[in-house]
Amino acid sequence: MPELAEVEKYRRLAEEAALGREIVRVYAPDDWYLKGGLTARAVKTALKGRSFTAARRIGKQLLLDTSDGGPVLGLHAGMAGRLLVDGRAAITDLWYASNEELEKWDRFAVFFADGGDLRIRDSRRLGGVTLDPRESKLGPDALTVTLGQLRMALGKSTAPLKARLMDQSRLAGVGNLAADEALWRAGLDPRRLANSLDDNELRRLHRHLRKTMVDLLNRGGSHTGDLMPERAAQGVCPKDGAQLVRDRVGGRTTWWCPKHQT
Repeated sequence: MPELAEVEKYRRLAEEAALGREIVRVYAPDDWYLKGGLTARAVKTALKGRSFTAARRIGKQLLLDTSDGGPVLGLHAGMAGRLLVDGRAAITDLWYASNEELEKWDRFAVFFADGGDLRIRDSRRLGGVTLDPRESKLGPDALTVTLGQLRMALGKSTAPLKARLMDQSRLAGVGNLAADEALWRAGLDPRRLANSLDDNELRRLHRHLRKTMVDLLNRGGSHTGDLMPERAAQGVCPKDGAQLVRDRVGGRTTWWCPKHQT
């Protein structure tokens, strides 16, 4: 599933291969995939004749700036969306999605004057396209979040710790797999109240969260964590051998170790 690590791969591919190329046609066949009141006519009018000038990312949101003061194109991959440029996929092995190359799953595309294209291929139709998304609605990026920003993100909330980490308005980019991995590494129970961490625990979480995001990116995806192979019935903690607990925290399936996560 595309989390921060996958979307950063998408950003790098777009930066490498999609900038500075004139857009001559826009393919937007699915009105449901266009968000925030956006219409196919509006997105075509906004992008045709322009080019992408920069590829940015905040959390799990890919942002493509356009030329001549044009709008920002926001691409959200959902759980199964993949970015392809000129037929080349940034990620070829999404964990919870089909990786078949079927054009019927193309939900949005722009075609360049040189004959190439950029596409969002989404087998589950859970992503979306926006123009000028409200970037201020997202919290600090989990790859670069500071200790102070993490402290503010958790705040005085009595929500479960994991749920608060996954609140994109508080901290952008932490998905289900990354949250379980970071909390497992930090030795923190995902069910704890977000405001219950002392200073030492907060520093430990910050250190392990940042390291987790870097590791998942370098390894190639959110499914490459140390805990991932044991996220199943009868799975055991890679640290201490205790049987993992399967829970539901913040509405998401959660795996954690009852021995060292306290």
